Amino acid sequence: MKKIKPILPKYAFFPIICAVSANMLAFYGTRPFNQGMYHYDLSLWIDGAIPFVPQAIVFYVLAFVSWVVGYVVTCRESREVCNQVMAGEVMAKLTCLVIFLLLPTSMERPEVTGTGFCHWLTRFIYAADTPDNLFPSVHCLENWMLFRASFRCRKVGNAYRVGMFVMALLVFASTLLVKQHLFVDVLAGVAVAELCLRLSDRLRAGRVFAAIGRRWGW
Repeated sequence: MKKIKPILPKYAFFPIICAVSANMLAFYGTRPFNQGMYHYDLSLWIDGAIPFVPQAIVFYVLAFVSWVVGYVVTCRESREVCNQVMAGEVMAKLTCLVIFLLLPTSMERPEVTGTGFCHWLTRFIYAADTPDNLFPSVHCLENWMLFRASFRCRKVGNAYRVGMFVMALLVFASTLLVKQHLFVDVLAGVAVAELCLRLSDRLRAGRVFAAIGRRWGW
């Protein structure tokens, strides 16, 4: 019987755990420290011109699914690709951590009064995610990072790359249409993703994960 390959290779577990941990630390670990600080509102005229569309919450939630798919595809490509991209992920989330502490941000959300499923889901997301730690948008950062990583994945076709690009655009739009983020948050998310992925390459930061993997036999 042909052996079934695991969804994730063993070498990918530690880099992914580090990336997810850095994300949680940046997003939730900073709140006890910046909660009492002044929070800036970075809204522009364009944010006021963007309508509130609760139906867009569907793509906001689907972003989590795209992250799982992106992580699996990226890490299955090769040890080197996995290490380099996950190192970029860690660097990006630590960059967010510093920004969240130095520049706390917040925004006003609309009152959601509808009774449909999307209205209910939007209220649920609002209740679960307070409107702070907005700049840069981690949602947008993550989708752009995984889209850019798709160009390193030779085991998948162009359809995957196109799909990740379209998903990134839909997530960008959803964060604005459901008033989870401001326009500058989206731009900053893309900028941090680009900067940290390139910095990871320049520094060959993936060597850290590679060395740990060799040490522990992963």
